[in-house]
Amino acid sequence: MLELDIELRRGTFQRHVRIKDDARVIALVGPSGAGKTSVLNAIAGLVTPAAGRIDVDGRCLFDSTRGIDVPVHRRRVGYVFQDARLFPHLDVRRNLLYGRHGGHGAPRFGFDAVVDLLGIAPLLARRTRNLSGGEAQRVAIGRALLSQPSMLLFDEPLSALDQARREELIPYLQRVRDEIRLPIVYVSHHPDEVRRVADSTHVLD
Repeated sequence: MLELDIELRRGTFQRHVRIKDDARVIALVGPSGAGKTSVLNAIAGLVTPAAGRIDVDGRCLFDSTRGIDVPVHRRRVGYVFQDARLFPHLDVRRNLLYGRHGGHGAPRFGFDAVVDLLGIAPLLARRTRNLSGGEAQRVAIGRALLSQPSMLLFDEPLSALDQARREELIPYLQRVRDEIRLPIVYVSHHPDEVRRVADSTHVLD
């Protein structure tokens, strides 16, 4: 369940966004400048709303009236950006391991299981500069999962890819959706992509 009722302000930009939805994969769509990425950043803690409240699965991440603003590193959010943002000086294996967070007990998402889920075993020894766009995004998704998140945020993860690479990556997104079973908020400009990945859609116009 995502419950979000926030006021966003940045320069001359002002936006009130209210979402209450128990779908597991929620898509945010709308034109550039509508505030989609700002909503993701507010959930992740990278942007502080001017006012409001953010709850994910009954866990309050932000509440302006109660003075709650959970730090970024404690929100347990896996964030996949438009560009993969991999470390160029590390190979794929070390990029993935960089995402691992310490914690008590066994991790929910193990290294081998994530590598298998995303089909990236053949890439582990490669430098990131030698990856295609789709391969780099799969590694970015793997790194996000290995951070042991309680939810995933995707900010137009296919926007930098051509149609062929998009078609290559969508089945992996569907596998993550179906096998990982985490709440996901997914931003996209592409209606077909949203239809194939999301359970529910909210339009910011």
